[in-house]
Amino acid sequence: MTVDELHWYVVLAETEHMTEAATRLNVAQPTLSRALARLERRMGTPLFDRVNRRLRLNRYGEILLEHARRCLVELNSATDRIDSLLDPDRGTVRLAFLHSVATWLVPELLRRYRERVPGARFELRQAPGHEILAALRGGHVDLAFTSPRPDGADTAWRPLHREQLCLAVPAGHPLAGRGRCGLAEVAAEPFVALSPGFGMREISDELCAHAGFAPVIAFESSEISSTEGLVAAGLGVAVVPMPRAHRETPGVTYLPLTDAGAHRVIGLVWPRDRALPPVSERFAEFIQSRRWS
Repeated sequence: MTVDELHWYVVLAETEHMTEAATRLNVAQPTLSRALARLERRMGTPLFDRVNRRLRLNRYGEILLEHARRCLVELNSATDRIDSLLDPDRGTVRLAFLHSVATWLVPELLRRYRERVPGARFELRQAPGHEILAALRGGHVDLAFTSPRPDGADTAWRPLHREQLCLAVPAGHPLAGRGRCGLAEVAAEPFVALSPGFGMREISDELCAHAGFAPVIAFESSEISSTEGLVAAGLGVAVVPMPRAHRETPGVTYLPLTDAGAHRVIGLVWPRDRALPPVSERFAEFIQSRRWS
């Protein structure tokens, strides 16, 4: 049974007239008659009663009509959804990003893009870096903002923004009056860090290793904001990105790190092994066309 034959059946069931249905469908009457005969053989029963050379939908035909209409509605819905994805002006971009860029990078980019493409929609997902990559590789998102650059040849990467890293210390810390510092100066102090698997934790551990020590982790958190809150409470120090203007956590002093490599790069990542939907490809082109620091 083809989709066309299903549509033909619905029209025939609504008109109960072979000639009228054939005219409406713009098909030859013998063609429509043969399609009905095939359908009735498939169902194993007549779907119409023949009364004085007229068709009358019977109880079996009514059941099929109910399901045929439902099937066509679902197929039309699927077609509309696919068309939406294929339309770069009104499709949906599935985008994942780090919690730490949720309040500045993502809102600003979406605002600017919607000014150009007002019909574009976004399905947004906040997650740590390792979950973002799993979602990208699993086909659950099309694009992502993450850091550091993912390993593996299955993803493409475009660096966008470089952030200075700093040491967050309690406001009363002995180093709080300094303009900057190196990690080796706090090697003996307790650290507050993100949990293993987070990109920022990976960067922090590597910086400490290069400074010649393994940090003693006193507390682990799942967000940079809560990490800074623990620092403000005097529970340790932490390696964090330099906060955006007016977003410092009260009770925390931020000291730019003098260590080599004390920065992180936020980048756009997308899969190499599958084509992006046109709407996502257009958004990626917009992102890559911008000037970045």
